[in-house]
Formats: sequence, structure tokens, C-alpha cells
Amino acid sequence: MATTRSPAPPGRPVRRSARLLAAGAAAAAVLALAQPIAPAVASVPPPDSGWTQVWADDFTGSAGSLPSSSNWIFDIGHGYPGGPANWGTGEIAYHTDNPANVSVDGSGNLRITPLRDGNGNWTSARIETRRGDFRPPAGGVLRIEGRVQMPNVTGNSALGYWPAFWALGSPYRGNYWNWPGIGEFDIMENVNGINSVWAVLHCGVAPGGPCNENNGLGASRACPGSSCQSAFHTYRFEWDQSVSPNQLRWYVDGQQFHSISQSQLPADTWNQMTTHAGYFILLNLAIGGAFPDGVAGRATPVAETVPGRPMLVDYVAVWSRGGGGTDPEEPPPGDGGSAYDRLQAENFQQQSGLQTGGTTDAGGGSYVGWAANGDWARYDDIDFGSTPARQFQARVASGAGGGVSGLVEVRLDSRTAAPIGSFAVGNTGGWESWRTVPANIAATTGVHDVYLTFTSGQPADFVNVNWFTFAR
Repeated sequence: MATTRSPAPPGRPVRRSARLLAAGAAAAAVLALAQPIAPAVASVPPPDSGWTQVWADDFTGSAGSLPSSSNWIFDIGHGYPGGPANWGTGEIAYHTDNPANVSVDGSGNLRITPLRDGNGNWTSARIETRRGDFRPPAGGVLRIEGRVQMPNVTGNSALGYWPAFWALGSPYRGNYWNWPGIGEFDIMENVNGINSVWAVLHCGVAPGGPCNENNGLGASRACPGSSCQSAFHTYRFEWDQSVSPNQLRWYVDGQQFHSISQSQLPADTWNQMTTHAGYFILLNLAIGGAFPDGVAGRATPVAETVPGRPMLVDYVAVWSRGGGGTDPEEPPPGDGGSAYDRLQAENFQQQSGLQTGGTTDAGGGSYVGWAANGDWARYDDIDFGSTPARQFQARVASGAGGGVSGLVEVRLDSRTAAPIGSFAVGNTGGWESWRTVPANIAATTGVHDVYLTFTSGQPADFVNVNWFTFAR
């Protein structure tokens, strides 16, 4: 495995191949902004025997409309707020939610189209699933699949093109500096119009580590039959907990070409990327960056690079198979589950402003911290049952300075809903000086998304939270 690129700083989600291929090809023909629409499957295919559909989008809709905002989040700009610049990859295009860059075409395809203005500025698009909890059922298998046609451009005209279909560990949301430990599965990557699909796992630490970052552990192959650029192909990733050791597998058109076994990685590395709430799925078309530059052996894009060649996505679907067994790596309560279990604060589905850290509190594990005014975390599908819960408890610690305090609040189903209960906390004697603090809440039954919100009259951090629970 070779690379021509400098290591990225820790926390950078750099999607790259494990093997760099030469990009020798003749220059492409004339620029054509209008591309013919490739045929699409009418709908997501029915599941194979034994599989159950978990989630899907087949991108139906009127031509020029945006993909469903119920399914997708539109990433805007050159990076996440507070995260690494240029999405941590060195890519140069500004991502938008402009239908010219990202829209359905009326024939069952999503089109992500890079454009260049008269001043040479590039725009493109990057979307990610709202759901961030895709993982296998206990003792079962998760399957993430998409039918994709890469941008139909090759040679010098394609230099800098970087389409991708991939998944990131949900703890990345709101942190943006915990990559690659939280895990990344690159299901389909391609650069510079080469007839090849790359499959890569990113994990551990960067640079180096057990996943050889920033390259990752990867493999590549040519698309079967028609080239990756000229036709649709089906790209699939499987995370199999039904076998011991567990396996990760990558396929193109049903042909497996890459796999990684749990036994290949240190236990702590494997656990860090597999015991959190799950993964969210991304589709994007980057322009320029570390991967295409490294393969080309020079900076991309170049003067010959043409805009307007879209990546087409017919469908994305998630299935599961089996399960029901005992899984020691299943995340603890907090990824759904009972309100009356101990809910680990770090097992949020989404958060803003918080970080995670390891704790010396009884039982060890992790906590969420650095909480300040306006920060929050969400925990999905918490079941309060039919007998009302009337109390809330949280394990908290604070090393806030004199006079600094705030409220830990509980809200249901929306972080802007009125709190059902709260308690005040100030300095407890240190950021690892833990106390269990109770509070009364409004009588609550049923299943809800639970939000912990943090409110203070000043901007300083005021509390860490290890776990929380409810009582009747």
C-alpha cells in the first residue's frame, strides 16, 4: 500500500484507497453539461429470502425536486461547523442544496452534479441520512446497498472527480474530531474516472494505527461487465455478527471483493467502532482532495476537468437478517430501550456542542461533557411504559468555576419542547467528582425521543453527564 499524501491530523475523516492506481487514459471528448438519463429500477428490489427491509429511498419525485428532507440532511459549505476544513479531505467544492447540484430527475434517480462558475469556483452536494442507528440486530447481519452510476467522464476530463457512497459512526455527529475511531465504511469510492471501485475500512487512530491511516484497509477492482462510469452497478456492504469472529464484507454486483475479520483488529479498536448507536449513510460527489490528487500525482481538478457530469443513484436500501441472540457488543440502553434502565449518556443518536471522554466513575465507560448553554443530546425511542414515570436521575460532575452553574433539563420529542423536569448543578468538586442528582418530572408514559438540554446564564462549560434514568 502506497500513498503520496501527507498524514492528516487526528479526527480527520479522509476517505482514501489502500492502493493507488495510475490514471493513464486518453482525454475525454467535448464538455457536455446535459447527460442522458440512465435507466432506473422502478423501485427498491424486494428483499432476498431471510432479509427484512429496515430503510430505503428510491428517489421518486418530480424532476428538479430535492430528495426527501425526511430521509436526508443536506450538508452545506466546506465543512461541518467546528469541524475540519474542506470536510477533512482537501476537497474544494462548496456543497449546496441547490437543485442544480442535487435533485431527483423524475425517472427514479438522484443526481449529484458538480458545477463550475465563470470564476472557476466549484459547487457540488453531499447528503446524509437522518437516521444514524444502522447496525446489525444482535447476532444478525446488516446490509447497506445502493445502485449507482458513477459520473460518466474519463481521462483528463475526470481529474478531481470523487464520487462516494459510504457510512460514518453516529458519534461523529456533533464532535467531528473523533475520526477514525468511530468507524467509517466506504462502500463505493472512485476517483478521476478510473474504471474501479474502492472498498475501505477506516478505524483506530490517525496516522498509522491498526487501519493504516490515513489510507485505511481497502481493496479495489474493475466493475463487472460495463465500466463503472458507463452503467449502473450495485454496491453492497455487510456487517455480519452471526459468525465468530464477526466479519465486514464488500460486494459489487453480488461479487465479493473485500472482507475484514474482527480477528484482524485489536479488541478495543473493533469495540470502539461497533458498540456505539450505529451508522449514518452518505452520498457525495467531491471535487479535488487528497485521494484524487494522490492517484493523479498532481493537484486536481485541472484546466481540462469538465463540470456537469452527475453521479446517479437509483436507490439506497438497508436490510437486516437474523438476530435475536445474545450480542456482547450490542450498545447498552439508550439506543432505544426502557426508561427505567441506566441510559449511558454517550449513547446519543444526535447531539450538539458536547464531547465524550473516559471516566473513572464506578464501572468505567464514557461520559458526555463540556456541556454549556444551548448544548443538547437526543436519545431515540425510550419506552416509559403505561405507568407514568415521575422522577429523573442523572450522574453528573462539575469543575466549573465559582458562580458558574446551569440546568440539566429533560424534554420529549423536540429540543424546543417545554422541559418536563430539570435540576440545577454547580461545582461538585471536580470534573470527575460524580454525584447522582434527582428531579421530579411531569407524569410521562409511552415511547418518546428524549432530549437532555443544558441551559445557563453564562457561556462557560458547567457539567459532565455519565448516565441517567427515570423512576415511577
